[in-house]
Amino acid sequence: MLSLLAPSVGRLLISEPFLADPNFKRSVVLLTEYNEEGSVGFILNQPSNLLVKDLIPDLWMADFQVFIGGPVEVDTVHFIHRCFDKMDSGEEIMPGLYWGGDFETLKILVNNNSIQEDEVKFFLGYSGWSNCQLEEEIATNTWIVSDQYHQDTVFSHNEEELWKEVIINLGPKYAHVSNFPADPNLN
Repeated sequence: MLSLLAPSVGRLLISEPFLADPNFKRSVVLLTEYNEEGSVGFILNQPSNLLVKDLIPDLWMADFQVFIGGPVEVDTVHFIHRCFDKMDSGEEIMPGLYWGGDFETLKILVNNNSIQEDEVKFFLGYSGWSNCQLEEEIATNTWIVSDQYHQDTVFSHNEEELWKEVIINLGPKYAHVSNFPADPNLN
């Protein structure tokens, strides 16, 4: 498999079908930072058993599911949102999609039911790569890089199917990969 694009902020990393690392098995990662120091992203399709209100008591109205963003600093909470008009903060990842922002404002908006679950996604930890590490992994076909997705993909609640959906959206050249079994021994 060959990477479609070079990595950059706002692009997706799609793990190859038989990646052995359990942290990234059939994962879809949204890159939120990419520079000469390294890369940061969040796994979009690894839900935890936690709700935001379980982690942050100040967010008593937040019945939003928390996702495992990656294996780095799993004691930290991060968020991605598409409600800049309400928050007036966040680092733009792509038009209309933001990483982080004023957490105090977010708490008020969530507790007032002014932000819905399809506008914000919370993560425990993140995925990180040192300088050149991600490029090396892409060169060894660990990841497919894509910008072929809709913003709704980021906020999908169909986590089990998200990896397949993103692969299929790459076009006919890659669509057959979506049918590979999760365990190659079942083939």
